[in-house]
Amino acid sequence: MTTVATPPIPTAQGALPLLGHAIPLLRDNLSFIASLRAYGPLVRIHLQPRRPTVVVNEPALIRTMLVDLAAGLDKGRFFEKMGQVLGGDSVVTAAGTDHVRKRRQLQPAFRHDEIARYVDLMREEAVRTASSWQPGQTLDVRETMVKLALDMLAATVFASSLDEQAFRRLRRDLSVVMNGVGARVMLPDWVERLPLPSNWRFNASRAAVRNVIGGAVDSLRAGGHDTGDMLSLFLRAEDEETGRPMSGHQICSEVLTLAVAGTETTASVLSWVLYELARNPEVDERLRTELGEVLGDRPVTFEDLPELTYLHDVITEALRLHHTGWLVTRRTLGTVRLGGWEIPAGTELAYCQHALHRDAALFPDPLRFDPDRWRATAWREGLPHGAFLPFGAGKHKCIGDHFAMTEMATALATLTRMWRLRLVPGHHVRPEARATVRPSTLMMTAEAAL
Repeated sequence: MTTVATPPIPTAQGALPLLGHAIPLLRDNLSFIASLRAYGPLVRIHLQPRRPTVVVNEPALIRTMLVDLAAGLDKGRFFEKMGQVLGGDSVVTAAGTDHVRKRRQLQPAFRHDEIARYVDLMREEAVRTASSWQPGQTLDVRETMVKLALDMLAATVFASSLDEQAFRRLRRDLSVVMNGVGARVMLPDWVERLPLPSNWRFNASRAAVRNVIGGAVDSLRAGGHDTGDMLSLFLRAEDEETGRPMSGHQICSEVLTLAVAGTETTASVLSWVLYELARNPEVDERLRTELGEVLGDRPVTFEDLPELTYLHDVITEALRLHHTGWLVTRRTLGTVRLGGWEIPAGTELAYCQHALHRDAALFPDPLRFDPDRWRATAWREGLPHGAFLPFGAGKHKCIGDHFAMTEMATALATLTRMWRLRLVPGHHVRPEARATVRPSTLMMTAEAAL
């Protein structure tokens, strides 16, 4: 019997000495990553000297990487860079048994009953935001959604204890930090050690963000009373092995994780949904019809969310077409087999949800915003495992997935019943990838909903 040899892993064109593939990544990272799918199941790129990155394109191999090989992988380059912001003791940046222990420690804060309590707070912030708009007003929707996401974060995590000055400072510095993380993933490590203004701004903003959040943690801890928010749950959480409470530094890291995921990521998805509703009036009308039938004239509640099935499909389709993750990494601790390939220790593995979810071989007419595709049961059940990963997979799947879906559904059910947002004529919207994929700018005009 003849054995067919596995072909070598190809290397993407365009690498330069010292810089690797930094130039095409900096020029247009989304197009470059999407182009890698033409190379086949695996393709090698260079982000730093002497350590290749293997980009995994095939859904089955992505699932193998995230689920079957998880025990033999570390978090990798992207999470190392996030660790510069979040700290190495965050559940997002921790690996192995340390990650499992921290995840169990935080799990009570994301239980069904806790998330149910947050909906009223989320809705109140959405109403407050929408009530500040005026008919005919032109909104920078992305910035508005970031502000709303931070408002919801402050209400659910900090019990709105951040003053307005601290709030504005947190928003400004978070933006600098997230832009910096995105750039540092693409550039060789030596660049961040150069005396550049961008590095100074990143370091200063990182320190400022931790100071703001650390101050809120210290204030609540010193007060000694339970404010009923997520931060109070973190203060009560104990390590399952030692019985000790979380340190102030770890609490700060976990809250900062929520701030990053709950502002940049949530705000980007909300922005993309509002953009697509404006571009697809038939989708917008169906959504408004469902909201009217389910809610009538009353505000949305946690109990309503399972009945808002079309809203769920709209958000799911936005997570597919406009996924905010563009390069998720792992690193091999030892030699592993991925399909027919043997991957040596110390290799960076990566996959791109944004490119994966736009693959025409997996999603017919992939650039069309079509919430109904998720109602085609036969197609959905036939989708390969690993083809749709809105919150990742395996033991490192996002711990806040239900929280995020609840937050986005509550915000959209509230905003769209009060306003219609129209795209400003001639305004061009394009995706840009920093730490997340977000609209470059999104200018829209508010019209009162009839």
